[in-house]
Amino acid sequence: MADKKKEKLFSEFQAPTRQEWIDKIIVDLKGADFNKKMVWRTNEGFDVQPFYRREDIENQPCVNSLPDEFPYLRGNKRDNNLWYVRQNIDASDPKEANAKALDVLYKGVDSLGFRIPADKVSKENISVLLNEICPEAIELNFDTCQSKCVELAKILIEYLKEKGANLNACIGSINFDPIQKILKSGKDTSKLISVGKDLIEVLKELPHFSCININSSILVNGGAFCYQELGYALAWGNEYLNKLVEAGVPVYVVANKMKFNMGVGGNYFMEIAKFRAARMLWAQIVNQYLQECKDLDKKPEDIVCQCACKMRVCATTTQYNQTIFDSYVNLLRSQTEAMSAALSNVDSIVVTPFDKCYQTPNDFSERLARNQQLLLKEEAHFDKIVDVAGGSYYIETLTESLAQQAWKLFLETEENGGLLKLALEGKIQEVINNTNETRHANAAKRKEFILGTNQFPNFNEVSEGKRPTACKCTCKCNDEDSTVTAISSERLASEFETLRLQTEAAKKQPVAFMLTIGNLAMRQARAQFSCNFLAAAGYKVIDNLGFPSVEEGIEAAMKAKADIVVLCSSDDEYAEYGIPAFKALNGRAMYIIAGAPACMEDLKAAGIKNFIHVRSNQLETLKEYNAELGI
Repeated sequence: MADKKKEKLFSEFQAPTRQEWIDKIIVDLKGADFNKKMVWRTNEGFDVQPFYRREDIENQPCVNSLPDEFPYLRGNKRDNNLWYVRQNIDASDPKEANAKALDVLYKGVDSLGFRIPADKVSKENISVLLNEICPEAIELNFDTCQSKCVELAKILIEYLKEKGANLNACIGSINFDPIQKILKSGKDTSKLISVGKDLIEVLKELPHFSCININSSILVNGGAFCYQELGYALAWGNEYLNKLVEAGVPVYVVANKMKFNMGVGGNYFMEIAKFRAARMLWAQIVNQYLQECKDLDKKPEDIVCQCACKMRVCATTTQYNQTIFDSYVNLLRSQTEAMSAALSNVDSIVVTPFDKCYQTPNDFSERLARNQQLLLKEEAHFDKIVDVAGGSYYIETLTESLAQQAWKLFLETEENGGLLKLALEGKIQEVINNTNETRHANAAKRKEFILGTNQFPNFNEVSEGKRPTACKCTCKCNDEDSTVTAISSERLASEFETLRLQTEAAKKQPVAFMLTIGNLAMRQARAQFSCNFLAAAGYKVIDNLGFPSVEEGIEAAMKAKADIVVLCSSDDEYAEYGIPAFKALNGRAMYIIAGAPACMEDLKAAGIKNFIHVRSNQLETLKEYNAELGI
């Protein structure tokens, strides 16, 4: 028995080939086109197949790499997947900010992000802000006016020394990123880039403090696709490497002082692939700089290990897909986004509170945001496994495909003069804004669903005073007018919300009555579609079980004081019911037919002009209805 060879499980079964799987799928499709039905054309510019096999990833160069090994695709850690749970705090009032910081540190947060106004950068305020906070025990991050970063760094070091802190044990960052201001506000702050060298010099005493930041999260909040954020983030980082190395700072020093603040969108698996690809590509870029130093016979101290190639990432869930209506759905969105970031081994995560798009987050929403991460750690144990996505044929293929698309964009950006040049010309902003416009157009046609907004809205919800919040910028880096186009941060749901708020402000809420008749399955399906379609504008919708005749349906609609009557039936029956219902209504309410029947031209000839169906532009149609209703 001891000499008997162990049997391999299922060895008696022959593994089907790829073609055999495809042949089986084609049979099940019953004549439908395989590519149209099963192959997904992504926004990133590549196709995703319905299934993948081992041979799809065998030739990928990084499949056999290990965690904490170059090129770091599988993460910067090998023993765990711990990340910092970060909460950002407004430090306009240092005393209040300190009290809040001390409170949240007892509630699971181990990373603080302080936003300090320019006029609050002083030794006294920093002392108040950090009072009783142990700097060696947590991650400390600071964001202030770009022209104040060096001053803040000096004050911080002086404070830490006075407190007797171990500077080698302090971890954190100062957010220095002049390019962000160009992209976000359209103001030319490029002259400030030279300050980066001074900031790095000051922060030598804090070896684990980053200062050269790449805030590509603004691209995600502007609607950018994954490959766009990644490609431009790489070019962004390369811009700072170029400028600072030219200024005489060793490349490994610059690389070790860099931090990427990236966004997380709702494309779950693609976002996991994005962060994995980001580490791999950034490692290749930095390694090329290190190799050039070696080839140029630099001094030994200028040549360091590949640890400088590690990309440090703080991921922030996006506001772009947040909604005012049905706002608790924002929790579902940010939860999947946080999961993408955690499973892809980022270094810290900020979960944006679900109510940030319409108010200053309160204690309740901030508590939920913290607990969303704590659940991933304490309940799901996401912090225990390194690169849980590693080996997945699907995610590994996504990672490789996304890396290729992002690298193309990076090379294209470099060939055209680099990200800074293109940003000053407004070309980066134009690309992102065009993407945003495309996504808004897709949402208007329901090609991109926004749950609770253009799909399955809450019929009975009212705004209760909720209004979109505006971005407030108090930075004084450049008081001149904007010189180039800025990136738009208009959320995907914003136009639908404007429409619904407009309806709410009307003297009377329009009533849409479903005149259901004929084929049971079709009338129910079309009534459900029409209710969802019209409720997105804030109309009161009334569904019905069905009527024996159009006359009885019209009579019931008039009793309900309907402003809109929607005929819901089958395509074949519209030829029978469409015109009689229109005549019975006799202009007493707006008349709509749910569908695009073959007899549409005949119906139009009779004077019927309103049809809603899956190919309708929902947003534009509802705007037209509001105008017709006098709203």
